Amino acid sequence: MALIRALANSKTLGRLYNHHQQIRGLQTFTLPDLSYDYGELEPAISGEIMKLHHQKHHQTYITNYNKALQQLDDAIAKGDASTAVKSQSAINFNGGGHVNHSIFWKNLAPIREGGGEPPHGALGWAIDQHFGNMEKLIAKMNAEGAAVQGSGWVWLAVDKELKRLVVETTANQDPLVTKGASLVPLVGIDVWEHAYYLQYKNVRPDYLKNIWKVINWKYASEVYEKECP
Repeated sequence: MALIRALANSKTLGRLYNHHQQIRGLQTFTLPDLSYDYGELEPAISGEIMKLHHQKHHQTYITNYNKALQQLDDAIAKGDASTAVKSQSAINFNGGGHVNHSIFWKNLAPIREGGGEPPHGALGWAIDQHFGNMEKLIAKMNAEGAAVQGSGWVWLAVDKELKRLVVETTANQDPLVTKGASLVPLVGIDVWEHAYYLQYKNVRPDYLKNIWKVINWKYASEVYEKECP
């Protein structure tokens, strides 16, 4: 324990120690349930893609996140600074994958449950104010999502400090918070190939065009009104 405290005193490993203190009970994470069936987002997103995306890809992030957290816990308990530091990349990547996908599922809804229906109220007004109209926002997000090199995400977010909407992209599985602590995600669209390739092949713009038919603006509005009352 003396060695652990010594590590905590270093600027490099201080946050690592604090994180370890929080996970001493080592909570494990599980795959969240969806509020709709896999096939209910068709034809925008096929049931096959949804099933693979949820059961295989998201589950893999969770499995590897839990494993990396255990490795970190063991390494710090043993005073193994090298292994503790190495575990951070796996925690960041897989933890980000879990966070991002958990938001993504909430951002989707079947058409019969309001998927694709534009927001009204405060969020609808903010979109018009900051982007001109919904069509211009969608065009901007589609362009930036299509331009992401390799894998990543495109986000509509609210900057709580500036009280305005912004569009951001993140690489790989970086969560939106890596672009700024004051950013809160409203809509996140996965532009990794596993999110669309079985249906849209390599034509990412077609996927981006069609996913708006099942975007859950009700959820986005609830988050916006909570963050900007």
